[in-house]
Amino acid sequence: MAPMLRLYNTLTGAKEDFAPIDPGHVRFYACGPTVYDAAHIGNARPIIVFDLLFRLLRHLYGPAHVTYARNVTDVDDKINARAAERGISIRELTDGTLAQFHRDVRDLGVLMPEDVNVAGERLRFVEPRATDHIAEMVAMIDALVRSGHAYVAEEHVLFDVPSMPEYGQLSGRPLDEMEAGARVEVAPYKRSPLDFVLWKPAKPGEPSWPSPARIAAPGRPGWHIECSAMSAKHLGRTFDIHAGGIDLIFPHHENEVAQSRCCFSTNVMANVWLHNGFLQVEGEKMSKSLGNFITIRDVLNDWPGEVVRLTMLKTHYRQPIDWTLRGLEESRRVLERWYNAAGDEAPAPGVPDAVVEALCDDLNTPAAINELHRLSGGPEARPADLRAGANLFGFLASTRSDRARKRVESSGVDVAVVEALMAERRAARAAKDWAASDRARDALAALGVAVKDNKDGTTTWTVAG
Repeated sequence: MAPMLRLYNTLTGAKEDFAPIDPGHVRFYACGPTVYDAAHIGNARPIIVFDLLFRLLRHLYGPAHVTYARNVTDVDDKINARAAERGISIRELTDGTLAQFHRDVRDLGVLMPEDVNVAGERLRFVEPRATDHIAEMVAMIDALVRSGHAYVAEEHVLFDVPSMPEYGQLSGRPLDEMEAGARVEVAPYKRSPLDFVLWKPAKPGEPSWPSPARIAAPGRPGWHIECSAMSAKHLGRTFDIHAGGIDLIFPHHENEVAQSRCCFSTNVMANVWLHNGFLQVEGEKMSKSLGNFITIRDVLNDWPGEVVRLTMLKTHYRQPIDWTLRGLEESRRVLERWYNAAGDEAPAPGVPDAVVEALCDDLNTPAAINELHRLSGGPEARPADLRAGANLFGFLASTRSDRARKRVESSGVDVAVVEALMAERRAARAAKDWAASDRARDALAALGVAVKDNKDGTTTWTVAG
């Protein structure tokens, strides 16, 4: 019997047993990238963490019973400004940026729609783009105006925050306190300082769409409404899990809840809200001014994707993570040890219970990784179980032999020359001609080849590094 999945719910401030609305269909939404520039390494954390949750849900409920939606924001002020700066359309800009994002996260071992979806069956992993869902956003905004939860002012449409007395429940900010602490200088057309934009008019030269019921100027939806519209379309008006970074709790997720609940007259938008902690670089908040703003591709140029992924998952997802060179080096050593321990073993037919139980405890990755360590060495080493558990994490996709072969292929080393030198060395050692043996080893080292004399009497080689 599978263990009970327990998740920390930001909405209630407690760890709770997870019970899907429909036991036969788990529905899960995560906020994805805004595609105007290369994603930084902090953006990789929620992508990796919630990819692991997706893998765990598929393991617990079966691949055919989990739907995952991860959105793409492909229109906003930054996108408009960057496209205008380059003299290209926003679609051209966002297509190129999204393609780079896909290359980055695939190299991090993140599952993609093409890895999950089966031809002829309904989609189980969708990646909706905001510009493909303008009609759904417009319909929601129109409904909010008609119900009295939104109003038109100076060609904008704004959500009337005081019309929802429960606003602030997700972030734990009482409405009256927020009103008292609101900024003094706000747009004069707002009824309340807390009101937020659902629709904004386009500036000259910006892309635009007709406004809801033609009640405002042509323009585009605000940022918050897109997730409400896309999650409702792909997962339903209420669904199981909504996830994102801790920085999105307020105002983005709070505003999503307000829009969705008021539009659809529901008690909740999502039953469970998950939020991952911040990432710092060498103890400092990442910023371009500090010179520690690092893109995912910057890191992948120096480190294998598996190393980056493990470094992200060694820390519990709700805790802040300090991104350090030392942490990456440690992850590389760990993975090398796991690959050697798993060897060429096929994965066991089932994932070890202790690994699954740890992950079912609010994605307790440190505890699950400790279990992988236990399976990788000592009297309890079990190579097949190690590979099965690591595979659930997205690790050890290849065998030790596969990695050695790829390393040789990418190095450009002439295998025939290496094998000839190895034969010379074996012959010299058999004849106890140690000087000749050393010359052969030195020649191999000059080619970048490391030689290992094993305890069982065999000798193996690999490309060093």
